Amino acid sequence: MRLRPFRVGDEDDLAAVCLRTGDSGADATGLYRSPRLLGEVFALPYAAWSPETCLVLDAGGRVVGYVVCAPDTTAYEQWFRHAWWPPREARHRGDCVDGGRDATIVAFARRIGEGRVPFVDRYPAHLHIDLLPEAQGHGWGRRLIDTLAALLRDRGVPGLQLTAGTRNTGAIAFYRRLGFAELRRTDDGVTFGMLLDDVTPRH
Repeated sequence: MRLRPFRVGDEDDLAAVCLRTGDSGADATGLYRSPRLLGEVFALPYAAWSPETCLVLDAGGRVVGYVVCAPDTTAYEQWFRHAWWPPREARHRGDCVDGGRDATIVAFARRIGEGRVPFVDRYPAHLHIDLLPEAQGHGWGRRLIDTLAALLRDRGVPGLQLTAGTRNTGAIAFYRRLGFAELRRTDDGVTFGMLLDDVTPRH
């Protein structure tokens, strides 16, 4: 396996990894009418908006993990709301007629960009990271985040945040080990932040 920048052509693999980790880290295949929905909310827009801050883990030409990042969350969310999501929501609307998980994700996506994101003054960037089981437990998650943090620091980004679902206890423990500080806890998730001046890459 090797870590490399995202490149055009990786999109299908990103969407597949997003789906296969989309149930609080477990495989969400079969849980959604549209298998591409999760990817079109949580992975692909980042690669479209800021490909230079998206990294993938390549296993012989197949992506088995990634970290995607918006270095300016406020600008990203406005782009997502007005440019990225409207045509995609129209395509997914038919999968939401009976409610269910698709409708929940579509409703979530519709709310992106509605209001000011908390903590963006100190932590303007945010990320999503997902690894297939075969890529877990070998230090690749740490390397992906360390490499991303170095990229963001070189761009003058002062801080990075993310939110993990409360059911995803493995991810919560992982972020704590990496030095992320808890910023907020709700019934739905735990938001963590890292000030990038404090980051020392570990390899």
